[in-house]
Amino acid sequence: MPKLSKRVVDAIRPNSDGKDVFLWDSGDGALKGFGVRMKPSGAGAYIVQYRTAEGRTRRLALGKVGTLTPDEARILARELVAATKGADPSAERHAARASMTVAELCDLYLAEAASRIKASTLAMDRSRIDRHVRPLLGRRTVRSLAPEDIEKMQLDIAGGKTARKRNGRGGVTAGGKGVAARTVGMLGTILELARRRRLISANPARGVDKLPEGKQRRFLSLDEIGLLGAVMRDAGEEGIETRVGLDTIRFLLLTGLRRMEALALPWEWVDTRSRCIRFEDTKDRRATTADRLGRDPAARCASAERGVAFRLSGCSRGRPFRRPAPRAGANMPAREPVGRDGPRAAAQLCRGGGRDGAFPS
Repeated sequence: MPKLSKRVVDAIRPNSDGKDVFLWDSGDGALKGFGVRMKPSGAGAYIVQYRTAEGRTRRLALGKVGTLTPDEARILARELVAATKGADPSAERHAARASMTVAELCDLYLAEAASRIKASTLAMDRSRIDRHVRPLLGRRTVRSLAPEDIEKMQLDIAGGKTARKRNGRGGVTAGGKGVAARTVGMLGTILELARRRRLISANPARGVDKLPEGKQRRFLSLDEIGLLGAVMRDAGEEGIETRVGLDTIRFLLLTGLRRMEALALPWEWVDTRSRCIRFEDTKDRRATTADRLGRDPAARCASAERGVAFRLSGCSRGRPFRRPAPRAGANMPAREPVGRDGPRAAAQLCRGGGRDGAFPS
């Protein structure tokens, strides 16, 4: 048989008995294992046939007849044969097609993590997956991911590519550097699951430089806390701020809690007798006890006599603190979530004390 050329390939006709027709390259300058396969339908493709390290014969399609010329297909076949050196690119291609997608891996992670991480963390991970990871990488196979893909995802999130209108209160999910960096960290954890299950040999998220999150690094000194206390007393005496706002700030200062940690604190964790907070659920899954509160303990802050912030009436485990509405009536609910007054009051008080941007976050 002659060397495969356009004239030779164009002359190939389908077999009338319904079997594939194979024509192999031969003659001067021919490449062993390079050929054309013609199906009964008349569709032709250039192929390369090779042996694996185990001695198995494999065939790999290079491209359709008409899309590639014989010379172009021969160059591809020669490069492939030289690059494989006993590997099995056909098996690798089939494995890649059948491999798990990023979206499927995320589903596996959520199902597995449900029994070992906190419900709030799981909900946050699910939100980041649905809002950022699925739209940007969900259809990609896990094996095809490279560090540059994750870096691009991070930049897309930071740039607002996945921003969308949020249901209910809160406006628009705008992304940003902090969200992008935390999503990369979460995806690295998810891909580590794939590595442990031997779906990938290395985690492509490891080594990706995360964008700076812009965390709050400004803290009040003791002198500034004293100044804040003086401003708070003046604001309370003059009626400039609500008692709820002032007591919210006082509670955060006395406990050292972050605002959202305080709002989600279950009532039964507060030990009024010992004047401390006993955390039953922490990151290391062990119960711990916070330092004793000051002279104004949480129990006193929450007393019914004062009727101010952080009162719990029949609140069950896992539910946040709620306060009685200051002026509950026909147009105001009997109880409102605590926390609306705190940030506004803190910002205004710190501005009054000349300390913009230094209030508890």
